[in-house]
Formats: sequence, C-alpha cells, structure tokens
Amino acid sequence: MDADMAAVKTGTSTVGICFDGGVVVGADHRATMGHFVANKSVKKLFRIADNLALTTAGLVGHAQSLSRTLAAEMSLFELKRGQQMTVKGAATMTANILVGRPHWVQLLIAGVDDTGGSVYSIDSAGGSIPDEYCATGSGSPYMYGVLEDQFKSGMTEKEALKVAAKALLASAQRDAASGNGMDLAVITQKNRFPTIGRNRTRRIAQAVLIFPAHAPSSPHL
Repeated sequence: MDADMAAVKTGTSTVGICFDGGVVVGADHRATMGHFVANKSVKKLFRIADNLALTTAGLVGHAQSLSRTLAAEMSLFELKRGQQMTVKGAATMTANILVGRPHWVQLLIAGVDDTGGSVYSIDSAGGSIPDEYCATGSGSPYMYGVLEDQFKSGMTEKEALKVAAKALLASAQRDAASGNGMDLAVITQKNRFPTIGRNRTRRIAQAVLIFPAHAPSSPHL
C-alpha cells in the first residue's frame, strides 16, 4: 500500500436493500488504522438529497470529500432543473467522478425516484452495478450470507429493516474492522430520508440478535 493510502480506513460494513415502496440503507460505526480501532463513531451513511443516500467504505478522507461533493452536485442539479436527480443519474455521476479521479472507496448509492427504489454498488474505479440488495466493505462476505438467505422481492419496510440489521450484526460478530453500532435509514416516496433513531435501531437489532447477549465476543450495539 502506498504511503498516502496508509491512513484511517473505515474497514466497514454497509448495506442497501430494496423493498416494496423504497429502500433501507445501513452502516456500522468502526474505523480502523491497521489492526487498531481508530474510532468507534464514524459516519458512513450520508444524506446527499432528500431521495438519495450514500454509504462509504474505504479511506475516511476520500469518503467524506465525496459525500460533500455529491451533496453539492445534487443541490445544484435541483436548482438548475427544478427536480431531483434519479438514482441512476446519481450513480452515473458518482461513477464518472471516480473514473476521472479514482478514490480509495467502495460506495452504495441508494434511493427512490419515479421508478421506485434502487441500489447501486460503485467501485473505486467507477464501475456501477445495480441490484435489489448490495453490501460493501470488509464485512460484506458475512453480510451476503444473510442477504442471500433472507432477502425476498416485495419485502415490507419492517422486513427489510430486520434483514439489514441482521446482516450488520453478522458482520460485526465476525469482521474485526466492523462494529460499534449501526446507523439505519429508510427512503420512500412518502417519507424522504427519515433516519432511524438510536433507540429504535437498538430495538430492531435486539429483535434479530443472532448470538447470546452475554457472549464475551458480542459486539456493542
């Protein structure tokens, strides 16, 4: 790894799930520097527009810079066009930025538009792939096990929240670079980007807990 890449990395587990009427997005809180837990409350889930969310894995500085750039671009688009950018449009813009200047990140762009809910996974070189559910970061192998087992088309918001929480808990249990709690948000046509409060997030996580609460290795919620 180059010297300029040897910085704080989010390690990370992030997830995006489409359900009937919208999308659920989630991310953990841990940032690492090598084997050291550098921070336990890093923000990896960003609102870039009322209908769009960004989740980030990779270098913290690159992730934060991109979140600011994308939020500004979405606002500028709305001012010029008088309408919100589509999810596909936001994913394409993000991919084009990364093609022009690669960042040490893996992203999810998730949101709703006239076509419904969508989730796009975007790699550091600008590759953009849509899917009904996506996971990114070092915890993604553990998350995909949960997602592939429990995702179903036409899920309700409540079902999607539970699957997202369970996936994040699975990664926190097995991935040393993920954990220290989670953020969850729901985006629908009716309710644009209400974040899930800490107390409700805790209740959702406790409801799907996949290991004994007293286990010594249990991640803190």
